[in-house]
Amino acid sequence: MKKRIANWGNYPVVESNEETFSFPDQLNQLLDEQTAFIPRGNGRCYGDASLAPRTISTLKYNKILSFDISTGIFECQSGLTLDQILEVIVPKGWFLPVTPGTKFITVGGAVASDVHGKNHHIDGSFSNHILEMDIVLDSKASITCSPQSNQDLFEATCGGMGLTGVITKVKFKLKKIETSFIRQKQTKAANLEQLIQLFDAHQHFTYSVAWIDCLKKGAHFGRSILMLGEHAHLTDLNERQRRNPLQLPRRKQINFPFNLPSWVLNETTVKAFNYLFYAKNFKKEINTVVSYEPFFYPLDAILHWNRGYGKKGFVQYQFVLPLEAKQGLIEILSRISDKGLGSFLAVLKVFGKQESIISFPKEGYTLALDFPVKPGLLEFLDELDQIVLHCGGRLYMSKDARMKPEVLQSGYPDLGKFKDIVRKYNPEGRIHSLQSDRLFLTSN
Repeated sequence: MKKRIANWGNYPVVESNEETFSFPDQLNQLLDEQTAFIPRGNGRCYGDASLAPRTISTLKYNKILSFDISTGIFECQSGLTLDQILEVIVPKGWFLPVTPGTKFITVGGAVASDVHGKNHHIDGSFSNHILEMDIVLDSKASITCSPQSNQDLFEATCGGMGLTGVITKVKFKLKKIETSFIRQKQTKAANLEQLIQLFDAHQHFTYSVAWIDCLKKGAHFGRSILMLGEHAHLTDLNERQRRNPLQLPRRKQINFPFNLPSWVLNETTVKAFNYLFYAKNFKKEINTVVSYEPFFYPLDAILHWNRGYGKKGFVQYQFVLPLEAKQGLIEILSRISDKGLGSFLAVLKVFGKQESIISFPKEGYTLALDFPVKPGLLEFLDELDQIVLHCGGRLYMSKDARMKPEVLQSGYPDLGKFKDIVRKYNPEGRIHSLQSDRLFLTSN
């Protein structure tokens, strides 16, 4: 069916013939058509990675295949979304091993982006917990791969943005929990230097993330709120919470009904938002026990919150810098502040060590920022790219809508190896996207 589609940033928007399947035979029939395509999940990546003139949606291929409640081994089809999984596993005392900031992504999308969460420094990315998965190639051959079997296919698929084939089944290990609640600690940092010190002092916490006021200057440059968390034990709960310690959160969703006019988003409104967000924590430190939903997925409570960036959409810019490149982080935040391009969302996390071919995480600090699309933005981000590369960092393909091929090449030293594996399993380059075309990932 021909329609206009976009990913979560609503930039770019393209015409696409979107097809879907519910059974393996239907997928094979779609692959019989000698037309280029890209697999697509729920469209919650931000750029153009799952956009193409023809897309094959996995959303109807969404069955749970097995769930061993005693071991936490879970197997499902790739179109199942994380929120559908949570509804099944949480009441049984299990949780996702790694989750990004939204639960509305598919398992296939989690693999293709090799998503990370607030616990990368402890638990790594999603690929660290995959036991095995099935990939259907362009040739219709179905291959089971794992960290031990068909290893090259496994490594190039995790973080490979769907270019090796259609991920159809994934088996992975869950995390055991006693309750569905999170023991949360929020600490205010007066500036960026203090925030880095707080991250270092609390690196033993399983979950950590910081919101940064990226427009503040002077002594309070980089003022922040560090949010830390652990899965709560029964002894952490109050009497009411103990009555149903594995309860699912109540659905409290509001809808963002329309695109905001572009003039609403400006330096003044971002400064006002940042002031209120920082001031809401009236104490330097607040300790609470909360449901997992507001801790992991605060923005999921607002349906279509991406409309807040207006009709032209927005670009999410996420990079990682080595731990020793703190000066680069300061320079990037300074440039953003000087330009007045503040972001409502400015989230800093710490990555642990990870060795992989194409996955984004590497040991260091990762910062994600949202910028509404406006004249001059792309040129400004090109300038930030050079700082990232100079510091030995790289950008996240799952958030990318505009990086240049040489920026990707410089940030990913094993890019040539990745391209070779893609050519091995996708020899005609029939599986490709707007992003892979732009970055020359699938050109022969």
